[in-house]
Amino acid sequence: MCKLINICIEAVHGPRRCLLPTFGPTFCSPPPLTPTAPPPFPLLPIPNPRRHLPPPPPAAMETDPRVIIGPSGSVSRSDMRADLERRGQDPESLDLGTNMMLHILYGYLPKPPVSPTATISLAGASRVPDGVDRISRLPDVVLLDIISRLPAKDAARTAALASSWRPLWRSAPLTLVDSHLLPDGGASGPLIIGAPSPRAVTAAVASALAAHPGPFRCVHLTCSTMEEHRGELSRWLDILVAKGVKELVFVNRPWPMDLRLPATLFSCAALTRLYLGVWRLPDTTAVPRGARFPNLLELGLCMNVMEDRDLAFMLERSPVLEFLLIMWSQTGVRLRLVSQSLRCLQLALTCLQYIDVVDAPRLERLFQWETVPRAEPTPPGNKKRPSWIKIGHAPNLRVLGYLEPGGQELGISNTIIVAGNKENIVPSVQILAMVVQFGVRSTVKKVPGFLRCFPNLETLHVHSPTLSGEPTGKVNLKFWQEDGPIKCVLQSLKKVFFYEFRGSRSEVAFLKFIAETGRVLEQMVVVVAVECFSLGDDGVNAKLKPLTGAKWNSKACQLELFKSPRTGGGGPAYSTKIASYFGFADPFDLQYYYKAERIIHVS
Repeated sequence: MCKLINICIEAVHGPRRCLLPTFGPTFCSPPPLTPTAPPPFPLLPIPNPRRHLPPPPPAAMETDPRVIIGPSGSVSRSDMRADLERRGQDPESLDLGTNMMLHILYGYLPKPPVSPTATISLAGASRVPDGVDRISRLPDVVLLDIISRLPAKDAARTAALASSWRPLWRSAPLTLVDSHLLPDGGASGPLIIGAPSPRAVTAAVASALAAHPGPFRCVHLTCSTMEEHRGELSRWLDILVAKGVKELVFVNRPWPMDLRLPATLFSCAALTRLYLGVWRLPDTTAVPRGARFPNLLELGLCMNVMEDRDLAFMLERSPVLEFLLIMWSQTGVRLRLVSQSLRCLQLALTCLQYIDVVDAPRLERLFQWETVPRAEPTPPGNKKRPSWIKIGHAPNLRVLGYLEPGGQELGISNTIIVAGNKENIVPSVQILAMVVQFGVRSTVKKVPGFLRCFPNLETLHVHSPTLSGEPTGKVNLKFWQEDGPIKCVLQSLKKVFFYEFRGSRSEVAFLKFIAETGRVLEQMVVVVAVECFSLGDDGVNAKLKPLTGAKWNSKACQLELFKSPRTGGGGPAYSTKIASYFGFADPFDLQYYYKAERIIHVS
């Protein structure tokens, strides 16, 4: 984790831009009501606009002894600040790096189903001339549904409308988002490290949880530094268990970054969606034997400390889980997947040691994005061992990526006999994405072996990242021709998308091999890196000429060339929201980063 924070610190003056578009419906709510009676929990005061500087953070935040548990061992916040000082860097940059990490984390959280700033289509409608209150005449079941779609403060204020509304708020499923209780309704964005803990928000949350009898439709808690409110932490979970919370997003504001969650969490049997951020997962040895999540469909684990057994325990106790997201695990990931229900697995921005898909009959999508192998502290220094992915029983796996032939090993345990020879293949995969360092010869030479594992592949996405060091050899067309046939390229591959093309010999050889070999190829899209255009149109045309002049095996194929909108390099574009939405048949096809400029269309 300390390495990941250092990456964020170094990126402060030039952060990498991640493509994380928002996706999904939001529920609209009417304008805030003017209450004639006080709501059942306190509202926060409007701050004095002349006060711009927040008060200094509590001293405890500067001397907190808690540790970060990560690939390099246990590192306390004070030790990290001291290390920055020894290296001549500003220790305050630690908070900048942590804030960047939190900013990324918040991008992975689901959006609340209500918004305090939403507008409605009837906002400008004229009043009914007879002044009759027709809304109150609606059936209670409709009114309850309306109230449940309001922010908590507005829902509470409906009790002031009329006597018939007063009992409805207490009966309606409540949606509580703590950032909506801030003076600006959360409009200024997530709270940052170094800002004072909003104790008034914590008090308002405690009052709202206690005042409403439940059930809770959705609860988002992201504003409180729970180290300062350990008593509330236990009480809140007890209340959420008793009042049947269905969706819970619970993020601890550092520091510390490894505060232990109480085992009471496993008693939230009504949960259908759960996202946890910046915690140490509960001690599973203290969890009652019968505790489980019988209704949990979606689980997100973001920047948590978790042992292998903790993760395995959560999966075992979630018998209907369909969506699992693991983002920036503080302890790295070693996942042995056994699940009869999981449909989509995502791992992002985390140290990955291995994924072993043992038995996942319903798994359809497996994503890993910007994962890094874990460094082993062995002499003569930390050596990065490649992570590995092993695919066993996953008969419905159709979408897989991003595989990295240079930094990963791929294992297939599904062995079949073809023409008297054994082949390890995954015949179900139809869409594959890879990150390939085309300037590293040893990496490119692994690509054919990866492709042979997927004989029925129909769509291939390839991202060519900027080479960090000097090239270590090139691979020409002869290599591909002499390496032997690749079944998917010959018989099933219909679409190829190549991102950040720079015109290197290895890149051209790869694309030319597919163009001259693919029998059923229908579309090839090449997104040209922006640095190629520094040479002018003639330079771009020269790099593309070997491809446009190739002898295409499929006469029906269309070649489309686009100029990349990216200027800073970075990893492949990715959206967790789209990846988990099955309405998108190809979650890697992000329309060439939305703003790509077409160069040429060749039929």
